[in-house]
Amino acid sequence: MKNKFAPTLKKIKALLLVIILLTMNSCVGISADITMRRDGSGRISLEYRFSRMAETLGRLDGNERWPIIPTGRADIERTLARIPGMRLVSFSVREDDRDIINHVELEFNNIETLLTFLDPSGRRASLNREGGSNRLSVTIMDGTTAPIDTNLLDLMRELSVGYSFNLSFSADGNSTLTLLDGSGNAIQAPAGTRIVSSGSRVSIEMGTGAVLEQEHGLTVVLTW
Repeated sequence: MKNKFAPTLKKIKALLLVIILLTMNSCVGISADITMRRDGSGRISLEYRFSRMAETLGRLDGNERWPIIPTGRADIERTLARIPGMRLVSFSVREDDRDIINHVELEFNNIETLLTFLDPSGRRASLNREGGSNRLSVTIMDGTTAPIDTNLLDLMRELSVGYSFNLSFSADGNSTLTLLDGSGNAIQAPAGTRIVSSGSRVSIEMGTGAVLEQEHGLTVVLTW
């Protein structure tokens, strides 16, 4: 006998999964500092800060196939094993009352290696060279997801308080940082965002909640 409630149950399960993934992402803070040398090699310093709640949810039965962030040295080493030209310099972990914080230092041989690390799929990170300049684009939100329910968005805002997305970049000479939406149009930084758009070191600091609100997409473009 066909279960008339099966489609509804599937929708409920899908909705619960979306809620879990979104709320876990809202309990995450990520910092990345990229230093590029003249020959294209460089170093990237990463810090993942995620709540104990997110770490616990990530280990629940059935969630193992939905990794949110690398949660330990073994995860980092598995990733690097698939990326020739990148090596682990150091890894450390510490905890406080709310969060688990991983700090990772990596060296890369060239820009292409960095791109592979930033986005193994090849869809969210790209490099264009034109007129002697380099243009690195990193998509944080692609803008293709459906709008988030208002009540869920309010919950995400509440959970994401104290967490942020930080990206800084330095290369030989002057660099610039600009923001684009999912259609490739230049946009202004959301309210509360701290941004250094030009100089020897450019950076952006944006609350995790504000990142998740960018339903039209968010791409960071670094030019040097």
